[in-house]
Amino acid sequence: MTPSSIFFSPVSVEEINSTQIIDGQMARHLGIEMTDIGLDYMTAKMPVDHRTIQRIGILHGGASLALAETVGSIAASYCVDRELFYIVGQEINANHIRPTRSGFVYATAIPLHLGKSSQVWDIKLRNEDGKLTCVSRFTVAVLKKSPTLQ
Repeated sequence: MTPSSIFFSPVSVEEINSTQIIDGQMARHLGIEMTDIGLDYMTAKMPVDHRTIQRIGILHGGASLALAETVGSIAASYCVDRELFYIVGQEINANHIRPTRSGFVYATAIPLHLGKSSQVWDIKLRNEDGKLTCVSRFTVAVLKKSPTLQ
């Protein structure tokens, strides 16, 4: 038996990087890129550089949350019929575990709940050594598109 995917339709890293992470929006400005898609997760990376550090030279907590919300939002949006529904963030929180000074951080979003009207995602950020840097929980609302949005 072939395992099934949580995603409503097939999706690729290339599609997301070219159609979801676009010029002029925060994710592109911060250098966020999707790197991996599995049957039940998505992973994105973000550089730790002049765009994402705070004054003492470590990754800014707000940048960590921007990465977490980006990968969570994209993953959530592919778990619904995108012709009929869209998702919006409702709540996000984070615990910052250890600082990161350089390289990349990788965020992996895995669903805890995929309901008809809401989704809850567990998102873990890790540094290039695989060490946990931040944990986040992200909740989205699933909304039906009005005829004007379709």
